[in-house]
Amino acid sequence: MSLNDPISNLLTNIRNALQVGKETVDIPASRMTGQILGIFKDSGYVEDFRLMKSDAQGSYKVYLKYEEKKPGIIGLKRISKPGLRVYAKRDAIPRVLNGLGTAVLSTSKGVMSDKDARKAKTGGEILCYVW
Repeated sequence: MSLNDPISNLLTNIRNALQVGKETVDIPASRMTGQILGIFKDSGYVEDFRLMKSDAQGSYKVYLKYEEKKPGIIGLKRISKPGLRVYAKRDAIPRVLNGLGTAVLSTSKGVMSDKDARKAKTGGEILCYVW
């Protein structure tokens, strides 16, 4: 199955799984989704994720995080879309909820969080917000 926007598919699958209270969710694997899931794990939004090789592409099994039956991710928002790309210079990287959330950026040095992009002094395409 071909996906037009795998990042939106990733965010929608996680959002839907959190709404029904699932412990895990399966997401089609790609290099970009793996890097985004790595940022989610490092920031503490998901417990863990593993690559499951069942076919040529494989899929990620994402273990969602809950604390006292409340999800670790309150909100997800796709910013840069295939129809409208959104870029930020290094001095104009947005702060999500005044620093309580995380923006995921695709930079020339790879996919990184907004905090890492500020440290590396690099801008890029704003992929999504998570809080």
